[in-house]
Amino acid sequence: MTTALVRALGDLAHGAVHPAGCGPRACPPPSVLAEREDGIVVRSGPVVAKAHAADTDTAALAGRLRLAAAPGQDGILLAPLPVAPGVPFTELDGRPVTLWPHGEPVDPGDPDAAPWEEAGALLARLHRTAVPGPLPAMRGPVKAALAVARMRTARPGDPAVAPVLSAWRGLPGWARGEAAPPAGRGTYLCHGDLHLGQLVRHPAPRGPWLLIDVDDAGLGDPAWDLARPAAWYAAGLLPPDVWLRFLDAYRAGGGPAVPADGDPWPALDVPARALTVQTAALAWAKSSAEGRAPDEVEQVMIDACARIASLPPELGAAPTS
Repeated sequence: MTTALVRALGDLAHGAVHPAGCGPRACPPPSVLAEREDGIVVRSGPVVAKAHAADTDTAALAGRLRLAAAPGQDGILLAPLPVAPGVPFTELDGRPVTLWPHGEPVDPGDPDAAPWEEAGALLARLHRTAVPGPLPAMRGPVKAALAVARMRTARPGDPAVAPVLSAWRGLPGWARGEAAPPAGRGTYLCHGDLHLGQLVRHPAPRGPWLLIDVDDAGLGDPAWDLARPAAWYAAGLLPPDVWLRFLDAYRAGGGPAVPADGDPWPALDVPARALTVQTAALAWAKSSAEGRAPDEVEQVMIDACARIASLPPELGAAPTS
């Protein structure tokens, strides 16, 4: 990452806070909140600037920004800030850049306070929202395919990744980003990359929880947004009571991804398997790049792929307890 780009993002965020300058009192320097190839986020006071991936489809990004700013998303999605009147994003160093209000993220040091019920309720509201206009497809399956490609590049010919590849090949084409979702399942408004890091309180620190990061939002199967916690539950990483709190809140909100009662797994099986593969593939790629073995949590997801690969497709990700 370039220091010049980080500095430019800080200047942009600071300029949004103080368009006429700081005045007689100097402002604290901007702080880097995230620095990855797919996104650099820099904060200055109540505003953050985000540099999206260099290969971002800017037409799709514009549609997603319109979605987040739409009145129907009040209380669901964090709305972006314009970089200038009527201008939703700009470009720095060949990357599209957006501005957002700063929100208070989930505290990773207090897992008992994680807003699982709020996440389920927000997803239900999002999935029940009427589509406000033309939108691209939700990018969840594409992200899974990119993770597998990244793993293959990082560990070419490594037999250790064979179970992950086997589980990947067992998925239907739509879950690998190669085909449209089943009839009637691909027309819902989806977040595309739901995890607890995608929730913030705004206004901080005691405002309502909102979903952030619309980079992957669009039309798709709403079960995909439940797939990561479902995969963690199936692998034993998410306690059953937490999973049920999340699922019950989603159902109470009328979420369409699963039946209102009964077994949710027929709807969740394929997306949960796909997210298991995606997580395991990223674990192999990241551990290889860092010159280490997969850690304990990463190994759980890698082992889950071996179990998925050994079972019939309809049972591949179902929890065993």
